[in-house]
Amino acid sequence: MNLFIKNIKQLITVNSGGKPSKSGKEMRELGIIEDATVMIQDGLFSWIGQSNKLSQEPDDSIDIIDASELIALPGFVDSHTHSVFAGSRENEFALRAEGKSYREIAEAGGGIMSTVRATREITKKELKKTADRYLNSMLKHGTTTTEIKSGYGLDEETENKILHVINELADESLMSIVPTFLGAHAIPDEFRDNTDSYIDFICKRQIPYISNHKLAKYCDAFCEQGFFSVDQCRKIFETAKSHGFGIKIHADQLSQMGASILAAEMNAVSADHLEKIDDAGISALKQSGTVAAILPGTSFFLNSGYAPARKIIDAGVPLAIASNFNPGSCMSYSIPLMMTIACTQMQLTPEEAISAATINGAAALGLSKTHGSIEIGKQADIVLFNVPNYQYLIYHYGVDHVAKVIKHGTYLDF
Repeated sequence: MNLFIKNIKQLITVNSGGKPSKSGKEMRELGIIEDATVMIQDGLFSWIGQSNKLSQEPDDSIDIIDASELIALPGFVDSHTHSVFAGSRENEFALRAEGKSYREIAEAGGGIMSTVRATREITKKELKKTADRYLNSMLKHGTTTTEIKSGYGLDEETENKILHVINELADESLMSIVPTFLGAHAIPDEFRDNTDSYIDFICKRQIPYISNHKLAKYCDAFCEQGFFSVDQCRKIFETAKSHGFGIKIHADQLSQMGASILAAEMNAVSADHLEKIDDAGISALKQSGTVAAILPGTSFFLNSGYAPARKIIDAGVPLAIASNFNPGSCMSYSIPLMMTIACTQMQLTPEEAISAATINGAAALGLSKTHGSIEIGKQADIVLFNVPNYQYLIYHYGVDHVAKVIKHGTYLDF
């Protein structure tokens, strides 16, 4: 499909100048073009510039969108979600409102294992239907690329069920979807007294099967006290790398135990959460080039403290913003809301937040060569917003400002 978007009031390209991500002061450079025009051919950006520099108007065979009162951004890239799950946990939300902690709820049988039980019981068809509904709503909110993790099965049958759902959605949805295996999300009840046996099960059965059937691009693990140790995660990651997986990691969320340093050691594409990261962890990520993915919605939802995003950016580490959409710690997939929280609570500027939610989100999935910015030759993912300027999008929060979504050159009619 060929498409011509003209008279864009303000085009935010987030041009990275050929770099895979933005870091430091580069995160404030958005490549803004006023009164812009964009041409899309065969799903890719083919021309970008000011409207008065276009040499000729398109012919009648090209669809035209007049964006005179709209601004345009790259489609958001949500690099950390758990979007395939069953059930909900509003009862835990109520318990936290009464003062219970996330850890206390988990130790009492709630938390991740509550969702695991619900996901094990639901049929694949029902699971896929629910996830598809979430993805369509994410698209409506401007997210055009996302990662989805398994991790709510924790047994062979259910983990495979989740990964098959993710891959079917990737084939059928317009959304670009990256599947991640998160078998080490929590310790299932049947292995409660023998965690090492569960690590062996992941390494000897699940990883080889998932690799042979090409069900995931990345392997993730929750490196945290009471869940999986640094040594256990290292064993999982070394096995995963030997089978061709890239590495992502839940790091430094509830405590400091060296998870971000492990991420650097494993050359992980991203280290996510980082609420408890220290200077040594930041330095390690800087040296490895690992993207630091912060999850503002989780800190907000759990009232658990925020990652030191300002320190991470100032250290020159590329920083991404993701939603962590899941039923327990962030029941929201609104990237604009995540950007607002990052600005109000984590000292990001609006410009840094936009870079973090687009090009750096793509880098956290290894996709920044093709996604995350509006540049010639990249996949044509562009969202038009009915706001006066890009700062207003983050300033006027809790409101859906999306006017139009174009994914891979296709205009989506919701």
